[in-house]
Amino acid sequence: MTTHKTGTREQWLAARLELLDAEKALTRQSDELARRRQGLPWVRVDKDYQFDTDHGRASLPDLFRGRSQLLVYHFMFGPDYETGCISCSSIADGFNGIAVHLANHDVMLWVVSRAPLAKLQAFKQRMGWSFPWASALGGDFNYDFNVSITEEQQRTGNDDYNYSRGHAMTQATLPPVVIENAARSGVAPVAYVRERPGLSAFVLEDGIVYHTYSTYARGLDGLWGMYQWLDRAPKGRNEQGVWWRHHDSYGQAT
Repeated sequence: MTTHKTGTREQWLAARLELLDAEKALTRQSDELARRRQGLPWVRVDKDYQFDTDHGRASLPDLFRGRSQLLVYHFMFGPDYETGCISCSSIADGFNGIAVHLANHDVMLWVVSRAPLAKLQAFKQRMGWSFPWASALGGDFNYDFNVSITEEQQRTGNDDYNYSRGHAMTQATLPPVVIENAARSGVAPVAYVRERPGLSAFVLEDGIVYHTYSTYARGLDGLWGMYQWLDRAPKGRNEQGVWWRHHDSYGQAT
């Protein structure tokens, strides 16, 4: 016998209509937030960022590939990682189909990480992904957009993430979930947390690139496709720790 509240169809419909009003209000609020994002001032990008791609070296303007807009997902895959972060991998599982539609609507979607290109290519093949993925290894791109920190910043806490000042990190201060995630990426925990997830948006006008928006942490929830489904499932997210894996690892021994 279920312990959840039950009722008649009429009671369900009354509660559902009340919830519908709240859902519509949230949709209108989301629309307004989107307008406010698009109304942010643009910041000119003058630094010559360079990336390694499947087609050779590329600049930030090159990543637009003839479009006027560029979305970059900052994927946690540092030089010392053996595989990509399981959380970023779960988010990226939804990119293949989306990237095609965006590319035909004047928006290029790229994934950028600091791991060497060969590592990214091998993991991309393993996962069956087709979206473009560039390596920012050796450059300032990840640091300037606050998704990577140096060892010194890690020791001193002199870094910013999600628009807040960081704090010093050692393995002893890291929560068990971070240590578990690091193990699944085949990297020491202190190196794992030197990379962070995020999304940055850029626009190209008259040959000039402008940075328009960045979001981090829970700001990425909307990109995490499985959560949009779970939030509509009977038991919701129903989580106890990190339950997700690389999509080819379910059912394997841990």
